[in-house]
Amino acid sequence: MVDAAPGTSSEIVKAILVARDLNVLLDSDLAALYGVSTTALNQAVKRNAGRFPEDFAFRLTSKETNTLNQLRGALDTQKHRDPLKPPFAFTEHGAIMLAMILKSPRAIEMSVYVVRAFASLREAARANEQLLKQLQQLEKRVGKHDAEIEAILAAMRALVAPASRPTRGIGFLADIR
Repeated sequence: MVDAAPGTSSEIVKAILVARDLNVLLDSDLAALYGVSTTALNQAVKRNAGRFPEDFAFRLTSKETNTLNQLRGALDTQKHRDPLKPPFAFTEHGAIMLAMILKSPRAIEMSVYVVRAFASLREAARANEQLLKQLQQLEKRVGKHDAEIEAILAAMRALVAPASRPTRGIGFLADIR
């Protein structure tokens, strides 16, 4: 999914998925990004398992893998993967740790892009949260103003409405018997 030589972190952002309510990159995407094979990447993770707690990296379940395959479509390279070895998912911290254990110049260089991609996602989430708060405040104000506008309109209608008192005839009326 990630181009082998991404020019910007925005290309990496497209590869970031949400799994277990975490933003993650898959092992195959990181392998392409760091310029190593997926097998070599996974072997490095196994050799350094202590550096990857559950909040840094985890294997997807078979259900998550099936959902991933459905979302990505039939053209994805994941469909040829051994079903007994589902992909690893790496959080931002896991991707940085992975760059440190791979020790290749490309991995170190690309880790900067990964950090920027995750940071831009956090910034977008923060902006969306602020926008949502502003919309809720606006909604509250409009609701309040609607009641005030309705009261003004009712007062205007009362002023424009014809008087309801009984009318007298014009002129002098004499009591003629």
